[in-house]
This record gives sequence, structure tokens and C-alpha cells, in this order.
Amino acid sequence: APEETPDGRPGVSVLVFAFDRDSLEKAVQNRVGQCVLTCPTTACYNGIDDCPADKRIQVGGGIRFFGNGFQQSKKIGPRRFWRLPVMDGEFTIEDRFGTVTGVAGGNLLICGTDGPRTLAAAELAVGAMRANRGIILPFPGGIVRSGSKVGSTYKKLKASTNDAYCPTIRPLVKSELPDGCEAVYEIVIDGLAFDDVKTAMKVGLHAAAGCEGVLRITAGNYGGKLGKHHFHLRELL
Repeated sequence: APEETPDGRPGVSVLVFAFDRDSLEKAVQNRVGQCVLTCPTTACYNGIDDCPADKRIQVGGGIRFFGNGFQQSKKIGPRRFWRLPVMDGEFTIEDRFGTVTGVAGGNLLICGTDGPRTLAAAELAVGAMRANRGIILPFPGGIVRSGSKVGSTYKKLKASTNDAYCPTIRPLVKSELPDGCEAVYEIVIDGLAFDDVKTAMKVGLHAAAGCEGVLRITAGNYGGKLGKHHFHLRELL
């Protein structure tokens, strides 16, 4: 909403995740440079204010060089901004952005009788989850058809298809599919904090549970190989 943005204009809050702070800095600079700087009328501001100086990453401080020496620095209170001349006026971007240690890998597996009804349930769950701030659903449309498991028969791969949930190879593997299941969709949730992810999983679970054609809703259990956090679905009922 306009009252929540530094320049009083409508805006979008974006969360970006990475495995470490250096990778995050590089990724955010690249994405902002490719997708925000280039877009008409935009500006870009830090959204995590309560962050120690040593955990901030340089964003505008790197992108400013696009101004080719014509960029100007502006400091308002403790915050530094950069103004870059562009063809429709100026692009304003904050110098440094805050970071936190987030929580990744919350997930739901929705098992259904067929593709269309299972997808409809997943879409309903995604819509309910997106009403919650502090989380993202990092895959296109929020829904994953190619769920993965840790490990592979090919040594160079860290992950491979989650064969236990693939209907077409049910006779060939130790299947986890309920009887009558012909489609599974996964929803992956990343968030700023444990409770953010837990809340999103709860509303998604409840939204999908009442849908026609849904046979089971479960979640991937990776034995701690993908992180220390565990979300027990029974606690979300």
C-alpha cells in the first residue's frame, strides 16, 4: 500500500532467498539490475530495517555504477539512496538492504484422484497461503509437479525425482501413493521465520483438505538432510 512505501506509491514486497549472504548479494544485484532498474516508473528500497550493519548487503551501492558517473547519492537520516539518470527520469535505489536467517523447505504434498482436481486443490491452497506476509512460494505459480528427493543413482546429482510419489512407476518402486491416486502436486514454502512458514502451511492444508478429489495431504520428510526445522502436520490440523 502507498502508506507503507518510502515514496508513497503503490509497491510490491519481494523476499529473496539464498544459501549464504555473499550469494544473496550477487543474486539481488543481478535481479534488480535486470528486472527492476529496466522497468518503467520503478524504484527499489530496503524492506528489512531492523538489521545489524554487518548483515546488510550492498545493492544500490553496486547498481549505481550503471549511472556511469552521473549517479548522485542522497542521505535521508541513516539511509543512503542512489539516483541514477535513466531515459524516463531517475531510478532511485537504496544503498544497502537488510538480511535475516530465513527458514526454507516447508512443503505440502497433495495427492488426488486426477490431475485437474488435484491441481485445483493446489491452486486453492496457494491462494490461501499468499495472503500471509513473510513467506514466498518459490516455484512458478507456487506449485511443483517435479517433486524431488535427496540423492540420485547418478553420483553428480544431489537430487532426483521423488519416485515414491510418481503414479506411472508405482509398480517399480516403494510407492507412498494412496489407492486411486493419479496425480500429486507439491507446494514449497520459504519464510522469514519458523512461525511464518508454519502458519502458511496450516492455511494451505485447510484450504486443500476440503476439495473434491483430494485423497491425502502429506509432506516430505528428508531426515534432517535439508535443514533443522520440522513441521508436523498433525499440529496444523
